[in-house]
Amino acid sequence: MRRRKGENTRSVHLPAPEPPPQDPLGPPVWRSSAWHFGDSAEYAEAFDDKSPGYAYGLADNPTTASFASAVASLEGAAAPEDVAGQAFASGMAAVNAVLMTFLRAGAHIVAPTPLYGGTHSLITNVLARFGVGADFVGYGELSRVRAAIKPNTKIIYAETLSNPTMAVSDIRGLYRIARAAGALLVVDSTFATPIVCRPLEHGADLVIHSATKYLGGHDDCAGGVAVGRPDLIAQLREVRIDTGGTLSPDDAFLLRRGLETLTLRVRRMCSTAMVFAAAVAKHPAVRRVDYPGLPGHPGHQLARHLFDSGPEGTRYGACVTITPRGGYDAGVALADALKLVPIATSAGGTRTKAAHVASAAHGRLGEGSGVDAAAVRFSIGLEDAEDLIMDVTKALDSLPPSGR
Repeated sequence: MRRRKGENTRSVHLPAPEPPPQDPLGPPVWRSSAWHFGDSAEYAEAFDDKSPGYAYGLADNPTTASFASAVASLEGAAAPEDVAGQAFASGMAAVNAVLMTFLRAGAHIVAPTPLYGGTHSLITNVLARFGVGADFVGYGELSRVRAAIKPNTKIIYAETLSNPTMAVSDIRGLYRIARAAGALLVVDSTFATPIVCRPLEHGADLVIHSATKYLGGHDDCAGGVAVGRPDLIAQLREVRIDTGGTLSPDDAFLLRRGLETLTLRVRRMCSTAMVFAAAVAKHPAVRRVDYPGLPGHPGHQLARHLFDSGPEGTRYGACVTITPRGGYDAGVALADALKLVPIATSAGGTRTKAAHVASAAHGRLGEGSGVDAAAVRFSIGLEDAEDLIMDVTKALDSLPPSGR
């Protein structure tokens, strides 16, 4: 008589689901962290990357790979070479993997001031321990970048749009400097997105995104991604596996889903940001507005040539930094007086958010960063521009006379 399997065995060896006969419009979420092989030879080939497929969730996952390839397709729409991608658990995990992959002890990196606080801290507080040197210079004049180049410079790092001053990088000019120096040009394009600018088309070797922000777009997941030439991305994959910065399949699903509305969201956000910045700049309590769409912004002309245009005109990004008169206290008071706009971290969500810059991570930048102690960054969402303008106008009106 054939023995029936025990109840515990039966419960964990359930029948596998049949694949549906029709193709789903929504991609599936593959949560499995382990994969079944027909024999040990197949198992060995998968782990040695000698055959296509998936072996272990730490290394690869089809949902995560789908997100990375989708971003690569957007960033590489008109790139001169093939483009591949790797997804990471966060934007900083992507930045860390890029710098750890292409820098060694004794190497040198040139980076801009201002620079995102997390990246600045990684370079100065972590990589410096391992013998990586760095120079931070203003990218407004490319002569400063050239002067900072050393024989051991391996990376020129840039941000398409800096956070929070919204400085615009001359990617084409940086490309020429990087090529002459034999260095890689790495561009963080989080605040531009491929809807505003695609740095690979202008000479960048690698493009990084904190996907937590605009790519996901709904403040409900975290992730990062890097895209570029397949040979560079293959090296990144090895470091990602070794350092464990793997993106979860559930977050990858949400991030990929966000890409389908990215164009619609970013176009509207950029249009609203332009109206918002122009209106707020007229308020007597405002000392300065940082937004490249304004003619007085130092990067305005560069942005007009570098950034994409649509029916609504050139897209200049969706973040506006307002600096009221009155210093640190005025900036805090402005943020605290807002009613419609919440004080919150991150950017790129459907709701507009405000952050007093010096109260957050960017306060680590110190002197020379170009970040004023009063600055308040607004990440513009999908609300009506009139409502946002009214909210910030009332907040500015409430500032004490010393802030006028």
